Amino acid sequence: MTSLEESLQPQGRRVLRSLSSPAHVQEFLDPIPYSAEKFYRCPRRVIEDRKAHCFDGALFAAAALRRLGFPALIVDMHAVRDDDHLIAIFRRSGCWGAVAKSNFVGLRYREPVYRSLRELAMSYFEAFYNLAGEKTLRTYTQQIRLARFDRLDWEVSDEGLETIARHTDRVPRIRLITPAMARGLSRLDERSLRAGLLGVNPAGLYRGPMRGPRRRAR
Repeated sequence: MTSLEESLQPQGRRVLRSLSSPAHVQEFLDPIPYSAEKFYRCPRRVIEDRKAHCFDGALFAAAALRRLGFPALIVDMHAVRDDDHLIAIFRRSGCWGAVAKSNFVGLRYREPVYRSLRELAMSYFEAFYNLAGEKTLRTYTQQIRLARFDRLDWEVSDEGLETIARHTDRVPRIRLITPAMARGLSRLDERSLRAGLLGVNPAGLYRGPMRGPRRRAR
């Protein structure tokens, strides 16, 4: 497998080497544009194009974290009437944290203070909503080890990324809330909805069916 660092031009290598902590990886992802394109970018292309959606960002973060000595791990979170969300996870002092690229303010970095993956996934619950204000997160996966896909050169090549995406769809899901809990959920208030959409790329928002009145992205 070709490493991400080996595949980059000198400027790209300098950028990668500057990402000396999980927080620095997040700081790289935050300002680059959120991609509304329907294809996947490998970590090499995320650096070269300066663009990513959540799948691209999670794989990039996993590759950057592996360079820092963490295993390359991701978790997929599943939603109803909304897009799913992929995060890269890392563990420090026995607790889990995450790095992520998102169109929503509240679905990005998590400090490594969560004692289990369930705690970590639940930390995203209140900020995981659609444009109708529905809180949509329902399930998550256990950690997915990207090392099993190293034969696909996923750090430097786009060709095998569809295989990884299909695998995340097949991994068993773990329920976060019961159907009764879901039926009793309140809608997100307008102020919180606006705050979560700060800097949003409208083209990258979920546009499928939703319950209740649909709200415009701002």
